[in-house]
Amino acid sequence: MSSEQSSNQKKSNQFNIIKDDPNDGHGGYGIGSISLENMSPVIIDPNDDRAFVDMGAMHGRSEVERRVKFQSDRDVVANGKLYWIVWVTVEKGEHGPYFSGVCGSEIVVDRSIKRAYKSMPEHVKHMEKSLKGKVMVEHMDDHSKKLLKDFLANFEGGEMWENASAELKDALPN
Repeated sequence: MSSEQSSNQKKSNQFNIIKDDPNDGHGGYGIGSISLENMSPVIIDPNDDRAFVDMGAMHGRSEVERRVKFQSDRDVVANGKLYWIVWVTVEKGEHGPYFSGVCGSEIVVDRSIKRAYKSMPEHVKHMEKSLKGKVMVEHMDDHSKKLLKDFLANFEGGEMWENASAELKDALPN
């Protein structure tokens, strides 16, 4: 792998950590808007036992969402593969950065018919809950939760996992 490919892979596997306040107290345009700068989507692929950050999911263009047409009826993709887009919010605390909000949203993809299912209201709700520091993973299957836990616990030495709440650690299996 070339150094350019390695560099690109590393950049795509990063979490967004809170940046300086873009408004800096000026009170002008954009005040009251929601910033997604500290949120990153983690794709859980239980079919291939992998988890990875894919920033394309912020705009519905993740690796698993590309080249399919979305349906609002889950029955259309009855033979599809299950994936999870987990909305992960990172905050800075007194001990450093930590995972504060973690909410999983399902997506089912059937590549053979180029169709997929996801509930946009569910994804938006889970993004909002994640931004508010909530943990919502109880609806995920155990294998997917384990993949998520392993990914978060091993991310860049595990500091953000160590600083995470007991609620998050209890929600994901050992």
